[in-house]
Order: sequence, then structure tokens, then C-alpha cells
Amino acid sequence: MEFLFVLASTLLISSLFHLWKAFQRRRHSRDCYLLNYVCFKPVDQRKVSTELCGKIVRRNKLLGLDDYKFLLRVIVNSGIGEETYGPTNIIEGRETEPTFDDAMAEMDDCFFPTLDELFMKSGFSPSDIDVLVVNVSMFSPAPSLSSRIVNRYKMREDLITYNLTGMGCSASLIAINVVKDIFKCQERKLAIVMTSESISPNWYSGKDKSMMLGNCLFRSGGCAVLLTNDPLLKSRAKLKLSCLVRTHLGASDDAYGCAVQREDSDGLMGFHLSKDLPKSATKAFFVNLRDLAPMVLPIRELLRYLLTRLRKKRRRDTTTNTTTKSAGVNFKAGVDHFCLHTGGAAVIEGVAKSLGLSQFDVEPARMTLHRFGNTSASSLWYVLGYMEAKKRLKKGNKVLMISFGAGFKCNSCLWEVLRDLEDKNVWEDCIDEYPPKNLINPYMKKYGWINEHSVIPDVLPKEFIGF
Repeated sequence: MEFLFVLASTLLISSLFHLWKAFQRRRHSRDCYLLNYVCFKPVDQRKVSTELCGKIVRRNKLLGLDDYKFLLRVIVNSGIGEETYGPTNIIEGRETEPTFDDAMAEMDDCFFPTLDELFMKSGFSPSDIDVLVVNVSMFSPAPSLSSRIVNRYKMREDLITYNLTGMGCSASLIAINVVKDIFKCQERKLAIVMTSESISPNWYSGKDKSMMLGNCLFRSGGCAVLLTNDPLLKSRAKLKLSCLVRTHLGASDDAYGCAVQREDSDGLMGFHLSKDLPKSATKAFFVNLRDLAPMVLPIRELLRYLLTRLRKKRRRDTTTNTTTKSAGVNFKAGVDHFCLHTGGAAVIEGVAKSLGLSQFDVEPARMTLHRFGNTSASSLWYVLGYMEAKKRLKKGNKVLMISFGAGFKCNSCLWEVLRDLEDKNVWEDCIDEYPPKNLINPYMKKYGWINEHSVIPDVLPKEFIGF
């Protein structure tokens, strides 16, 4: 009898142990791990210097001297350096007559070398992939770009594919969110997010200043990211996704229309940026951080912020004609590194001011803007690559990604670093040169345009005059 009791107890304990293990596996299988990522680096023949930008702008016969000075001022003050990359058709002078083949070639040049390197570095093959999410906002052929990748690599028939368009610069985190949701209901999966942007067929050839800005800021780029929810692969992972917050203000007409693709008065297609953009971006940013804060910050910081706000409210109630500085949440209490979208120098500095960030905190974003420009949704990964190449990312660190996009949207996510990272990645050939001693555009220095307002003179050097 005693033997039967011991046997039953042993079986019960064993069963409970296996149930507990199954529960743990189930719980951990919902986690999202980043195994590796590869940023795209075009060939040197596609580099776009300020001098080349000037030549491209001069080809637009609709522009006058004032228009040209406006664009030149934007370029030299943009924070973009001399070694960013552009599409082949624009460099060759065919920007006004882009072909379907130009757009497809731009995607192929980015997708296939980047994915080849990702498969090589990770050790996985295309047949191992369970989920593929492609996001390119401004180009949507049929069959889709995701189908083109499936065809190229002869991927499995049961592969789950998504093709995201029209999501703007915030699309990368939306794609991560899609994978995260799939991981919640399917165990031990491998997913790839392929993110880029199509510039070849989307060059604006008109004279509307609100639509010229995109030509000055956007550059070629892309990134392939390998994700998994398999707990057995955690030891190989670089990052673990802690949380992701998406904010969409599309219900507001002002927010919806502040960044929109449309035709100008001459019927030329372009991307219009309205005067409501700063206000909409600020509101989206505030709402996103409000929802993100409880997930990111320690309790003590949330309590400190609450007490400060209560004191401020009481002070307003008991005093008149007195102003007090607005108290902000200290996100640095729960975040070690800030991975900011490189939408432009003003975007980076605006976010830095709102979050109280130091120049050290925004260095990765500023240097990415300088080296690669605004590569749309893939820009966050170039910023992350800079941090890794500089050996900033240590085990246990928290990395906050923040991106903005038309709609209007603000998306953010927090990653936990799972091991010390030091891959020089796409930055390998130049990381030791960053940050440079100064970021002054060489043409500003050459022609004496350096002053507190960076004023472009009325009389331009003869090599800039082409009207």
C-alpha cells in the first residue's frame, strides 16, 4: 500500500512538473526576440553629394533663382552629409521619366543582397522562415513585393506573408507589431521583416516648396530583421521586445492632411507637408508617450511625476499671474538608449528637447542622418547599428525606438539588450570616423555661408547658376 502511495505521489509530482514546464514554454513562446538584422548599403556609384544635389535641382526648368536658393538652404542645413545614397535613375538624370523597371530594380538592389547577408549571418535558410512582412510605402506592384521575395528564394508554400504600403516612416514598427501578434498564437516561429522605401518613381519635379522638401531629405536604404518566439533560440538573440505602443490621429482632419501624397496645381505628383505637421506630430508624440510611460518607467518616477503635477496644480489654484516650468517625465529613468527616427535635424532636436536628452543621447540619430540621410522606415535600424558599432549596447540595457509617419502616426517600442553587442555592421568602414569634429556642410565653408542664420547669399557662385 505504501508503495502505491509513493508511486501515485511520484506520478502526480511528475505530471505537475511537466504541466509547469509546458506553461513556461507557452508563456515564453509569446516573447519576441530579435536574432539579427542587416542594413542595406548601396554601391559607391549611388552616392549623392551636395554638388550632385545642386546639379539635379538645376535640371528642373520650372525653378527660378529663389526656388533654387530655398532648396540649397534646406540641403546645407539638413544635417545630411556627402556620402548618402540615391536611386540610379535620379543620379543618371531620368527622374522626370521613371519606369516601372527603375522602381523594381531599386527594390531588388536592396532586398536581395540584404536578405542574402541576413541568411548568411544567422545560419538559417529561406525554407526555415514561417512569416514574411514587407513594408514599402510608396510602391505597390502586383504580384506584391513579398511575393517577389518568395519567388526569388523559393520559400515554403505555407509561409505567412504580409505586404504593407502607405504606412510612411513609422512602418517598420508596425511590421514588428504584426509579427508580435502572430507570435502570440503560434509557437516557435521564425519571421523576417523587410523594410525599405521606393524613391525612384516618387521624385517631385514641380515648384511647390511644401513638396520639394522630400527631394532634399530622403535617401536610399533598407533593412532586413530576423525575429523569433522560440525560447530555445533566446541564447542567440540580440534583443527582446518589451512593449510596443502605436498612436494614430487619423480621425483628425488636420492630422490626416498634414503629410499627404497629392498633385500640385500643375498636376505633378508629390508629397505635401502642411503647416499643421509640427502640431500634429507634437500631439501624436505626447499621446504615445503618455501610453508608453507606465510600461517603461519605474514606479518611483511615475510617483514623482504625479506629485509634481499635483503640486503644480495646487500652485495654479492658489496663485495668480505666476508661471511655472512644465514638469516632464524623466524617460531616462527607465531607458538607457534612444533610437530616434532621422526625419531631419529639426525632428531629432525637437524630440531631444521634449525628452530632455543630451547630445550623447542623440548622437546616434544625428550621425545616422549625416551618413545615410532619412531612409524612411528603415532609419531606426541604422541608428541601432550605430549604437552597436560603438559598443554602447550592454546586457540588460533598454533601447527605446520612436518613429513618426503620415496618417498621422507615432509608434514606439522598448527593447531589452540580451548580451553585449559589438557588431560593426553597415558602419564598419566609417565608424571610427564618427562623430566627426564638425558637421558643417563643405559648401557652406567653401563659399563663406557660415553664420548664425546659415544665409545663402543673393549672388551664387557661377557653378551653381544654371537657369
